[in-house]
Amino acid sequence: MCGSRIFVERPLYEKFKLAFVEKVKALKVGDPFQEETRIGAIVSLPHLEKISYYIQLAKEEGGTILCGGERVYPEGELASGYYLAPTVIEGLPSNCRTNMEEIFGPVVTIMPFDTEEEVLAYANSTKYGLAATVWTQNLTRAHRVAAHLHSGIVWINCWLLRDLRTPFGGVKQSGVGREGGFEALEFFTEEKNVCISLK
Repeated sequence: MCGSRIFVERPLYEKFKLAFVEKVKALKVGDPFQEETRIGAIVSLPHLEKISYYIQLAKEEGGTILCGGERVYPEGELASGYYLAPTVIEGLPSNCRTNMEEIFGPVVTIMPFDTEEEVLAYANSTKYGLAATVWTQNLTRAHRVAAHLHSGIVWINCWLLRDLRTPFGGVKQSGVGREGGFEALEFFTEEKNVCISLK
């Protein structure tokens, strides 16, 4: 449910990019037991290699690494762990592999957009659709965009707020059915047909 693509209206793009990269660079990678740590280890070496492959692929697809992209080696007993600096990439086409495939790592791409129709086309162009966020001061626009997003969850001006009484699940290749809420009763219920002939 962590977003991997950020679309920013063009008039705000440069301001957002500078502020966002500054915040990402400040994220501490390392020991999750230290209070200041914000990013822990990658689960395995093969997964670290997969993420690194996509960062290299992004460069080949025309992307520019704004920050991160390299392995981090904490000191002490964590030195042999699989850590990666959080990575921000810009300059990629919306339909490249880096934007279309799931990386599952601390990697995000950023892209400017000009119109609502354009950004909806970008957002809906993948085969996945678990969660999306929309940030706007215009509530009418928020409802309109949310209605057109092909996503099981849409957060407006927030992220990862979850009430277990509400449905959880994705669309397309991000899942089938829903957990949570009344929808879960049907999803987790197995019907049985018992047929008896009295003849």
